[in-house]
Amino acid sequence: MKAIIISGLPAAGKSTVAEIIAKKLNLKAINVGDILKSKFTEVTSSNYWDTPSGFSALRLREKNEEIDKSVDRAVLRIIKKGNIVIASYVMPWLSKTGYKIWLDASPEERAKRLAKRDKISIEKAAEIIKKRDKENYLLYKRIYGISIGKDKKPFDLVIDTEKLSPREVANIIIEEIGKGKRKTNKKEKANKRKKDKK
Repeated sequence: MKAIIISGLPAAGKSTVAEIIAKKLNLKAINVGDILKSKFTEVTSSNYWDTPSGFSALRLREKNEEIDKSVDRAVLRIIKKGNIVIASYVMPWLSKTGYKIWLDASPEERAKRLAKRDKISIEKAAEIIKKRDKENYLLYKRIYGISIGKDKKPFDLVIDTEKLSPREVANIIIEEIGKGKRKTNKKEKANKRKKDKK
């Protein structure tokens, strides 16, 4: 099975949805943000990138692009093997293979989710979302020329998650992948019949 690669802006639900899909399909889930995080800290909390330490780490990544690139090269090797679910900002643009899904949600909705997750005010969460959106965009634009949140061309599926739970989003993805696999199987069978007739 091809890798499933899930992307989206901060607090869109990438990691949560990836974990649900991995559990349902008996696959391993990898959060690329966690791999990057391990380069700077042993802290495992999900809100690391929203903290002063996280923003300091971002400054270091801006000064040394090889931090991101070395992680991305390792993840690309994993994606090629398949049978994995990846939560990542940039893999849909970098990988030539995989089912690529973008999770959409407004800044307001993402701020609500972040506030609930981190137990902070919506106002504070909105500030963090605005800052992270801007800094992530600039970082990946400079490193890879990618327009995160604007360029949707690499994606096989774009889901508006505004009014959906993570489980509902995961179910939609699994269903769509199943449809794609059935179409592929039909095409392969048709091609085989053509070859047999020759």
